[in-house]
Amino acid sequence: MAKVNFTAARVASFEATPGKTQTIYWDAKTPGLGLRVTPAGARAYVFESRLFGKTVRITIGDAKAWLLDKARTEAARLKTAIDDGKDPREQAAERRAAHEARKLEARRKDATVSEAWTAYLDAQRSKWSERHMLDHQHLAQAGGEKKRRGDGLTVAGPLAPLMLLKLSSLSAETVAAWLESESQNRPTNAEQAYRKLRAFIRWCAERADYRDLVPEGAYTARSVRDAVPRPKAKDDCLQREQLPAWFAAVRKIGNPVISAYLQGLLLTGARREELAGLRWTDVDFQWRSLSIADKVEGSRVIPLTQYLASLLAALPRRNEWVFSSPAATDGKIAEPRIAHTKALASAGLPHVSLHGLRRSFGTLCEWVEMPSGISAQLMGHKPSALAEKHYRRRPLDLLRMWHDKIEVWMLDQAGIQFDAEEAKPGLRAVNT
Repeated sequence: MAKVNFTAARVASFEATPGKTQTIYWDAKTPGLGLRVTPAGARAYVFESRLFGKTVRITIGDAKAWLLDKARTEAARLKTAIDDGKDPREQAAERRAAHEARKLEARRKDATVSEAWTAYLDAQRSKWSERHMLDHQHLAQAGGEKKRRGDGLTVAGPLAPLMLLKLSSLSAETVAAWLESESQNRPTNAEQAYRKLRAFIRWCAERADYRDLVPEGAYTARSVRDAVPRPKAKDDCLQREQLPAWFAAVRKIGNPVISAYLQGLLLTGARREELAGLRWTDVDFQWRSLSIADKVEGSRVIPLTQYLASLLAALPRRNEWVFSSPAATDGKIAEPRIAHTKALASAGLPHVSLHGLRRSFGTLCEWVEMPSGISAQLMGHKPSALAEKHYRRRPLDLLRMWHDKIEVWMLDQAGIQFDAEEAKPGLRAVNT
């Protein structure tokens, strides 16, 4: 097709050749500049030339958006690049890639702690136990939501003040100030939150999306380490001579579910949430075992001792949970601490937390000279020595021998008569 000197009027009047999908008109003034017209009336400026013996055609843009002079200037620029042996398409691709890289880096630098924290938890979901995951979620929760158990609203977790910050703002000064603030009211939680924040920052340093965003020294600086609270280890624990009063008071609790639950905490050394989450399908009365959702390992199987079996068998089967509660939203025991506190007061005993009952089990096991590895396995503690990690695989019957022994000893100290030989699930013990 012959070249024509483009004018605005001519560009608007060009029409597609009948029977063709497109027709290109070429400008006589600017080398390589053309106007592509379709039967539907669409008009777009194009540029065409040859590079290393091959035809190169590039769309400049819609004729409605590009003025003729601007299209000619762009065609001249493209012709210059071709004459220099450069492919404008490659240059455009490089510019787009650089633009996307700048946008990505800008988004990366704007990443918040909350965004990265969510990605961190998602990455660990298949590796962590449900309990461990919940611990991380609770530490970062914003609070202000209705409690799932009991009345009132949830309290913000210790990590909540950091969640809205950018990762790039997580400096040593910021972390130190946060620690000092949180340590005033909840030092134990603040120390736990710091340890989890430290692991999170290390994870960020290994991910391309978040690498080099957290300022250096965010958790290693002296000011941060000095601000980490050193909470005192709790030592609430039942003594041997307190067992008679404790058992007597707890067994008098009007709610049999709470009474059995509290005794179960002492007799198994389980964590409070582990025992509260016990389902009937986890209880094997025939082979005397309990499958517990372990906080660390995911699950563990421990013996079901005779006396505890009688307590569990006597409980009402309202739903899937062993320690059920018709008033609780999720159907299982929600708040046994109130009843326990009242029982301690009525018995004239000092305060012992629910976790203190777990601590009591581990301590009282020494009275029967139970090997520490046995009690650790029953309680779900991580092995603390090489031999425990790699060379100890204790069968359930060996655990049962020692577990029965500590239960019999506790009942004897408490003055509770219970015939283990004749006991069957549902048989109640009687006080002497």
